[in-house]
Amino acid sequence: MTEARINLGKAWPEGYRALFAFHSAVVESGLDPKIIQLIFTRGSQINGCAFCLDMHTLDALAAGETTQRLLLLDAWREADFYTPEERAALALTEAITNVATSHVPDDVYAEAAKVFDEATLAKVIMAATLINAWNRTGVTQRKAPGQYTPQPQG
Repeated sequence: MTEARINLGKAWPEGYRALFAFHSAVVESGLDPKIIQLIFTRGSQINGCAFCLDMHTLDALAAGETTQRLLLLDAWREADFYTPEERAALALTEAITNVATSHVPDDVYAEAAKVFDEATLAKVIMAATLINAWNRTGVTQRKAPGQYTPQPQG
């Protein structure tokens, strides 16, 4: 077990509140909650953020996501369990998460632009950007999984 590091919420509350306000904007944007949780979970898988991965798989299950779809998320391209919208969101999330090497390829962006209207596409991009910010803070702080309790849905 790695020792915890800085607690950003205590060290710089204003910065943490700003990130949480961004989080609230994404979650309350009207974007399908299942797509949000798939984006959050997939980004967290790629970034290796155990705390966020724990949190978002629990939230996804609480929101009605199936265990099977979560277990196969890392192999979503080979599984027929995801809608065209979910596939586009997952591909875009992966490209945004790996931006240093992917530079968000035109074909990935074009597919997302084809299945989402402009406002929804913006929300997907912002959700992927958000989870990458959270993952980077979680990994840097060495936040440990098992400390999150999902809130009741509804």
